[in-house]
Amino acid sequence: MIKKEITIRLENGLEARPVAMLVQVASKYDSTIYLHTNDKKVNAKSIMGMMSLGLDAGEKLTAEVDGPDEEAALEGIDNYLSGR
Repeated sequence: MIKKEITIRLENGLEARPVAMLVQVASKYDSTIYLHTNDKKVNAKSIMGMMSLGLDAGEKLTAEVDGPDEEAALEGIDNYLSGR
């Protein structure tokens, strides 16, 4: 299992469309991917869970990834949320 703190650099934060794209990115990987903030921990492959976070640009979250392709998954999530 690996973890990394990520700052959201998407212009409009995690609104509906960026959340849908994030779920698509996360779903490409076999690893389990959880994103959490202060008191919430949600599955990055769950669109409803991700919508419940309601994060804005500039806010930070922690990605927790576990599985056979965890390094690639963490890199993909980080790249997307960082706007790369």
